[in-house]
Amino acid sequence: MKKIVTLSCLIICLTSCKDEKDTSFSIITDRVGKLDRISLVRDLDIIYENDSIVKDSTIANRANNSKKIKIFEKGGKPLLTLTPNSDSIPTIENIRIEDPRFTTEKGVGLNSTFKDIKDNYTIRKVITSMNNVVILLKDSDVYFTISKEELPSSLRYASSVNIEAVQIPDDAKIKYMMVAWD
Repeated sequence: MKKIVTLSCLIICLTSCKDEKDTSFSIITDRVGKLDRISLVRDLDIIYENDSIVKDSTIANRANNSKKIKIFEKGGKPLLTLTPNSDSIPTIENIRIEDPRFTTEKGVGLNSTFKDIKDNYTIRKVITSMNNVVILLKDSDVYFTISKEELPSSLRYASSVNIEAVQIPDDAKIKYMMVAWD
């Protein structure tokens, strides 16, 4: 009987002890790596205590309230560029992913292609700009920018053409990966 109880305890212990997954570079709902939707700008020094934080303090950007905050790993590799909102207690409004190690829970990141996006997500809308197309996803805060240089030449130089998802080649590379939190 004693052996059965000991064996039961051992089995419970082993099954409850799971390998903790490193989420330092994961993008999931309401979370990007160490940041979450309610992270305060004033807490960034604590959240990224082992990294470097560079705050934008140029006069030109102060005038239009654009205050970018860049997060670098020790050693200088860029991780994220953050844009705070203008609330009285600011949180993060936009995040530009700078490091290809950041991926969504479906494995899509900066090293992915348009095919990876469309195979894993429902595309809500494609917005055409002068030099890029922006891919907005349904039910996600993540969006992607693809350079028009990745498109066929017939679409590359036509500024008035609204580009649709079916016109974007599967092998088109991602230029920017962003997360927008309202």
